[in-house]
Amino acid sequence: MTVSSAVLRRLAGAASLLALAVALPTLASATDAVSAPATSIAVPAVSAAVAVKREMVDTLLVSGNLVARQEALVNAEVEGLKVIELMADEGDRVAAGQVLARLSKETVETQLAQNDAALARAEAAVAQAQYLIPQAEAAYTEAKAALGRTMALKESGNTTQELIDQRTAASRTAEARLSAARSGLQVAMADKAASEAQRSELSLRLARTEIRSPVAGLVSRRNVRLGANSALSGEPLFRIIANGQVEFEAEVLETQVARLRAGAPVAVTPAGGTPVEGRIRLLPAEIDPTTRLGKVRVSLPQDDALRVGSFARAAVVVARREGVAVPSAAVLFSAGDIHVQVVKDGRIAERKVRAGINAGGWTEILEGLAEGEQVVAKAGAFLRDGDAVRVADVKTGAK
Repeated sequence: MTVSSAVLRRLAGAASLLALAVALPTLASATDAVSAPATSIAVPAVSAAVAVKREMVDTLLVSGNLVARQEALVNAEVEGLKVIELMADEGDRVAAGQVLARLSKETVETQLAQNDAALARAEAAVAQAQYLIPQAEAAYTEAKAALGRTMALKESGNTTQELIDQRTAASRTAEARLSAARSGLQVAMADKAASEAQRSELSLRLARTEIRSPVAGLVSRRNVRLGANSALSGEPLFRIIANGQVEFEAEVLETQVARLRAGAPVAVTPAGGTPVEGRIRLLPAEIDPTTRLGKVRVSLPQDDALRVGSFARAAVVVARREGVAVPSAAVLFSAGDIHVQVVKDGRIAERKVRAGINAGGWTEILEGLAEGEQVVAKAGAFLRDGDAVRVADVKTGAK
């Protein structure tokens, strides 16, 4: 049987249509596979952080030592005497005027006994001179009057030159005795004054054989031992922390001193201890021109656990305020400018800001950003102004 050409053409057309129908799904799948990665690269996912208001604390960390606010040095004021008794030791709390040690006093007591004898002799000499002076005055007055009467008789010729010479000699002798009596009184009084002055000095030396504390406080060091000589050597016998007040002292860079103020709170942590709250008492009056450091003193509450000489660290609160803040990772620094990458309507808006306190992983934004705005939580150079992004998650932070 012969098939017509028209029928053959219809069969060939139907086969072509069938082949095209089979190929179309495969081409569509290949096109989807190519277009899907292109969409993912164009819109990257980012983590965003919300600008929130929180308390920001600017803290300066310094290190130093615990020192006595005021230290009293106790020395022996009498030389050449031995220490015979110790009545205070390191760590003892003492009152003002309390006896800390005693020195031997036999030598001073012997000198006092000798002085008593010398003073008694001087007082006897004074008494004798005071007794003789009135007699000498009376004798001189009488001799002078007798000479006067004799000289009056001379004019009338009723006396002799020999009598005049006798009366003149008697008057001069009486005058000399009166002068000697008065001089003797002055010498006796001078001897008595010297003895009294020496007695005062010896009494003071005797009193100083008891070494007393000039202030109330805590004995931090005792350098004397029993039997030691009290000769002044420059090394104090005792060191006393006045009133037991211990402070923190630190050397601060001159660039940081300007940030500090008297009365600012400070958390001081001694080595191996717990933090103690204090306040800045003294700022440096001068800066060391060699080290460029200044000494800062921080007053601390009385605590037996604080020991002079211990190393300590301190956190000084320079500023404390509430402000708008974002995570520090969201802040970019470039060519002296500070930026954040704000996420708004699915796009990046790079914005210049002014930063403040940086503490605890957060940065205060003083200008350029409002509370509630979203920024890229970890900003980077891979994002540009105007880029489209998709927010994957939002970190709100803690107020």
